[in-house]
Amino acid sequence: MLVERGLQLVNVEVIGDAYAIAANYLRKSGLIPDAIAPNDRLLELIVEMFHRGESNKIRLANKAIAKFEAAQLV
Repeated sequence: MLVERGLQLVNVEVIGDAYAIAANYLRKSGLIPDAIAPNDRLLELIVEMFHRGESNKIRLANKAIAKFEAAQLV
C-alpha cells in the first residue's frame, strides 16, 4: 500500500516488513525489549534509508540492524 505524505509516497508494506524483520532479530538478541510499542529509533533508521532510495525489505532490515547495533556499542 502506498500512502501519500506531501509530495512523497511511502510504501507502508515494505517499511512494515523491514521493521518486523529487524525488530524480531533485535528482540531475540536482547537489544530491544519485547514490547508492543515500536522502537522509534529503529523505525526512524528504516524510514530514513527508504527515503534515500532503498526499497528492498531484507536490505533495509539488515542495514537497520547493523546501524542499530553499532549505535548500541558507542
